[in-house]
Amino acid sequence: MKRSKLATLLLTAGLAALVPLTTAAETLRVVSWGGSYVRSQILGFIRPFEQSTGIDVEVLEYAGGIGEIRAQVESWNVRWDAVDLQLFDAIKACDAGLLEKLDPDTLPPAPDGTPAREDFIDGALTECGVGNVIGSTVVAYDSDQLPSEPTHLEDFFDTRKFPGRRALRRTPKVNLEWALIADGVEPDSVYAELETRDGVDRAFRMLDRIKPVLSWWRTGSEAVQLLESGKVAMSSVYSGRVHATADAQTPLKIVWDHQVWYLDVWSIPMNGENIDTAREFIRFATSTRSLANQAGYIPYGPARRSSMALLAPEVRRRLPTAEENFRTAFESDDRWWSENIDRLNHEFRQWLKREVMVPERLRR
Repeated sequence: MKRSKLATLLLTAGLAALVPLTTAAETLRVVSWGGSYVRSQILGFIRPFEQSTGIDVEVLEYAGGIGEIRAQVESWNVRWDAVDLQLFDAIKACDAGLLEKLDPDTLPPAPDGTPAREDFIDGALTECGVGNVIGSTVVAYDSDQLPSEPTHLEDFFDTRKFPGRRALRRTPKVNLEWALIADGVEPDSVYAELETRDGVDRAFRMLDRIKPVLSWWRTGSEAVQLLESGKVAMSSVYSGRVHATADAQTPLKIVWDHQVWYLDVWSIPMNGENIDTAREFIRFATSTRSLANQAGYIPYGPARRSSMALLAPEVRRRLPTAEENFRTAFESDDRWWSENIDRLNHEFRQWLKREVMVPERLRR
């Protein structure tokens, strides 16, 4: 009996050694931004990844930030395997030791053999992140609610010429930069201005002008819903969401003036159970074909140069990086935000608590 049990154990162990490390039963938990954005990822490369590897992908939605990543990593209870982070959050989390290091030399080359290091746009490859898209925050508006067409960022803050409610993402990021630019600060001086007490106060005074008519959103789909439902006339919104969700019956238009562009990257939380599989997923998700596929479903700029050649001309025209759209584009300083987000989050929360007198003409 003892010999029989031993033989069975050895046979079981031998068979187990022949089973691939990645099987159909394995599940990878991928965290992204929801709505039409995550739909573009599912159709563009998540389903192809599942079909290619036999690995099931569970997609979870979140609204940004690194608080949940920190909590999971520090408790050694990591439930997220790969996360789509805005670059400033990835830098902050990497500096805090919350993310795995990623080696660009392990990424697939472009179809013509160009190494990944040369194929990705500048800044897309960081110590703990691999770039996927160039996103953009723009002003969008419902043309049925406005007496004329806004064309400049300053129009967002002009409630006399362009009456109606507005919406912004509930964060200081983008809002403070826009406030200063609309108040006459040169774009090159915005972050230097925000380093000062007077500069921060100036930005909030500009936001005070529209605070009585402001609504707030947290996810990109919420911003579009506020516009499509008629609850607001103008809103900040991720540019790709307008093209991806609005049909011909919805009169949403974009003001490209001083769009704020940024990079999203894939990162892997430390102490996870599926780190090797997460690396495999990121290699697949950031290949030339995968990034081009995603852009076909939502018009954000792919982080690889080689992906652009695979896009149809009508897709390229809708990208935030298209020449006509990019003329006054403002680049988010992600390193600066990684170092200042906590300070300005505190300032922003204090500002939200302050009441602003509603002008008579805005009362309903």
